[in-house]
Amino acid sequence: MSSTESATAASAGVATGRVLVQIRDLGKNYRRGSETIHVFENVNLDIHEGEYLALMGPSGSGKSTLLNILAGLDTPDRGQVVVDGQDVTRMNSKQLAAWRSTHIGFIFQFYNLLPVLTAAQNVELPLLLTHLSKKQRHEHVMMALDVVGLTDRSEHFPTQLSGGQQQRVGVARAIVSDPTIILGDEPTGDLDAASGDEILSLLERLNTEFKKTILLVTHDAHAAGRAQAIMRMDKGVLSR
Repeated sequence: MSSTESATAASAGVATGRVLVQIRDLGKNYRRGSETIHVFENVNLDIHEGEYLALMGPSGSGKSTLLNILAGLDTPDRGQVVVDGQDVTRMNSKQLAAWRSTHIGFIFQFYNLLPVLTAAQNVELPLLLTHLSKKQRHEHVMMALDVVGLTDRSEHFPTQLSGGQQQRVGVARAIVSDPTIILGDEPTGDLDAASGDEILSLLERLNTEFKKTILLVTHDAHAAGRAQAIMRMDKGVLSR
């Protein structure tokens, strides 16, 4: 898929904002002993500001790897990722950590909450890398918990929360720094249908009401159907 084709595909979504994310000629391989595993080659994609894009594909297709590279959690072998004018692929590990804390909101499939911390403390974690005061951090945390409807659970530990509530804490953690883009890696994959729909409705609200740009990786057609546009990745090839 060429850069022009991918840009055209992305712009077919509802969002009409400027191009926020530019992925160009991205390639990633892994080594397994003496064998080279080709995850993908020459991936090109534009994501517009305010777009809610779902990326579907079977396990092993490369979609989660692409998400991790976009989040600065993994590095490509070739190509470029530019987010809001910043070339992520040129950053070192220290720069990436600082950049992620303010620009990336990541929602994990299995919540990734620390069991020894309360909901509020888990949500606060990304803010510990910022220069906000303790009072400012608390204000941000309570606003994020209010958005996901969990202010009354702020002092509860993860084991005291249902799966759906834990994932809502995960969403609050993802939005607490007002990130440039929200990335979801199968965020409903470990939830029952009702809890999953609550999370999908919350993501829709973040997109429509708060104008957040969202990239959702999923193998679930129902979840993907809640997004504005759907891309597919299969055997490392990205297509509409």
